[in-house]
Amino acid sequence: MISISLAVVVNLLTIAVVKGFQREVRTKISGFTAPIFITSQQSESVFEASPIVKTDKIDELISGTKGVKSFSKVAYKPVLLQSDKFLQKIKLSSGKDSTSSRQEIQGGIFKGVENTYDWTFLKKHLIGGRLPKFNDQTLSNEVIVSQTLARNLNLKVGNKLTSFFVNKSPLKRKFLVVGVYNTGLEEFDSKLILGDLKQVQRLNDWGIKSSILVDDTLSEGALIIRADVRGGNGNYRYDWGQGFENYEGFTYFPYKDTVIRLVTSDYWMDIREDVTKTTIPDTTYLKIDCSYDHYADNFIVSDYGEVQKTFLNSTGTKYKIKTELGDVFFETIAGKGSGENYISGYEVLINEWNLLDEVKIDLKKAFLSRGEQWIDIKVTSIIDNQNEVFLWLSFLDVNVAIIIVLMLLIGVINICSALLVLILLKGSFVGILKAMGATDWSIRKIFLYQGANIVLKGLFWGNLFGISIALVQYYFEILKLDPSVYYLDKVPISLDLSELVWVNLGTVVVCIVSLILPSFIITKITPSKTIKFN
Repeated sequence: MISISLAVVVNLLTIAVVKGFQREVRTKISGFTAPIFITSQQSESVFEASPIVKTDKIDELISGTKGVKSFSKVAYKPVLLQSDKFLQKIKLSSGKDSTSSRQEIQGGIFKGVENTYDWTFLKKHLIGGRLPKFNDQTLSNEVIVSQTLARNLNLKVGNKLTSFFVNKSPLKRKFLVVGVYNTGLEEFDSKLILGDLKQVQRLNDWGIKSSILVDDTLSEGALIIRADVRGGNGNYRYDWGQGFENYEGFTYFPYKDTVIRLVTSDYWMDIREDVTKTTIPDTTYLKIDCSYDHYADNFIVSDYGEVQKTFLNSTGTKYKIKTELGDVFFETIAGKGSGENYISGYEVLINEWNLLDEVKIDLKKAFLSRGEQWIDIKVTSIIDNQNEVFLWLSFLDVNVAIIIVLMLLIGVINICSALLVLILLKGSFVGILKAMGATDWSIRKIFLYQGANIVLKGLFWGNLFGISIALVQYYFEILKLDPSVYYLDKVPISLDLSELVWVNLGTVVVCIVSLILPSFIITKITPSKTIKFN
């Protein structure tokens, strides 16, 4: 009975721990990156995804797929995080305490999300502060960081987080820490911060952003008007009003009020190729106001030959240039940029984990059916993106099977041994029953009932102790884990009624069936040899 109880306890706890472990790791990884990710074919990983254009058609296609719960647009950008200087206590060789100034630096990944992002997962693991607030109109500098990052960088809610981003030139940004979370999933907690999607769109320099500049030098007495363009593939074409051409700029003599418009796009091979096949264009303007109505070719220049610019605002978008006829006023109206149309991809949440493969296949078919328009779209699941983790989790099922088989084998051996001993000790009893006319099967049933009684008692106590231990761990979290090794900070428990039923049912069936074989010894017992007379 004790061996059966121990087998049930071990099997119940093994299944509860392994299933709980698989569920918790899967839930936490899904909470960070979603079960399904839609990105560009050129993307090697979720965190280093090439940009794709977000469109209403993609939104409609995703939302119209069966099994999809919700989706959100996200973007990623590697970041170098730097703490402010802080004092730290140190122990001197003499044994005395002292303080030293310290500043920490750590790499991470900035995840940009929009205002409709599903915060359910992080809200559950929020340990301080609040969630960031975003809107479509303004750029937010609010971020939420993990407890690990907050500890390593000496951060608290309300502190400023200094961040450096690599682009064509290093960029420094300061963000406001409004919340701290702790999921226990150290691999993600140690590097991921979440902020406004618009921040990442600007920092990644996606799309094209342009403006019109007036050079400080002259060309044969004329101003040089030229384009300043960033983003795209670097192979630009310019539309100054008469279609796309290769000319980056032109010379100009201001003589009347006017507005110069520039549309900038990139291209691959043919300057006349369709703009829908390239980066989304950007439009910028240069407004010119003259205080005279004649051609001005007598600009006032410095000793270095530069025109005299007087800036009229702090951003440098408004300025005036002196001529002998009067002042010419310029206002640069930079393009809004097309970067807001690009994202790293879509994170798709599903109604049930069991639907993962089905939803993934349906989304792939939906994009492929649209033809060449979305041929660059790739649909991957979290199992594809985190293959090593899920391969490791799948191996745990093999461990469960091995443990269950071993424990059942031990229980079977013990119950068979007990039945054999019982039969041998009751040899006279068997002989008397046979002499009275009892059949072998009727006698075997007596011993099978006794064996079943032992099994059922073992199941009762095994379930009582097994479920009690599982509930204690579930509610009080006594057993802890190293999150850097196991992804979790405590031993997880998942108690499922169907699994409990199958463990008990399987134990009963295996043990009862295994009892039939040793009961065959009853057929070999003869009354004349076993009945003893005093």
